[in-house]
Amino acid sequence: MRRTTKVGMLAAAALLAVTAAGPAQGEQASGAAHRAKPEPALFVMTDISGAEFVIELTDPDEIQHARDLVSGATTERPHVMGRIVKRPAPYNPPWSFHYRPDTIDFFDYAIEVCDATIPYVEDHLDEAGSAFLPDSIWCPWSSRLVAEIP
Repeated sequence: MRRTTKVGMLAAAALLAVTAAGPAQGEQASGAAHRAKPEPALFVMTDISGAEFVIELTDPDEIQHARDLVSGATTERPHVMGRIVKRPAPYNPPWSFHYRPDTIDFFDYAIEVCDATIPYVEDHLDEAGSAFLPDSIWCPWSSRLVAEIP
C-alpha cells in the first residue's frame, strides 16, 4: 500500500471516530443549533497617518485576540487585515468603506500590494479591488488597535 493511501485511511478513520462520537453531553441537552450567537465587538484602529477607523469583529477568537492586543497581554499579530466593502458602515463614520467582519484577521507581516493608509484607501476607493488592493484585501502594515468601544 502506498504511503499516501495509509495517511488518507488514517485521516478518514479519525474523522469517522470524531463524527461517530456525536455532540458533547452539554450540547445534547441544549442543542448546538440553539447556542447563542456571540455579540460583535467594535475596536478602534489607527495607522501611521493618525486617522482612526472602527472595525467590527464577530469571531470569538478574533475578539479575544483583539482584547489581548488592546490590554497588552500579547504583541503577536498586531496588524489588521481583511476584505473591504465599498460602502459606509454605521459604526465607522466618516469613512465610506469598512472591513467585512467575517474576513478580518491579524498579521505580523504581509505583502506590499495590500498596504495603504486609511486616508489613502478613502481617496482611491474607486480603484480598490483592481491593481490597488487586489480582491479588495487591505492590510495596512502600520495598523494597530488602540481601544475597544463598549
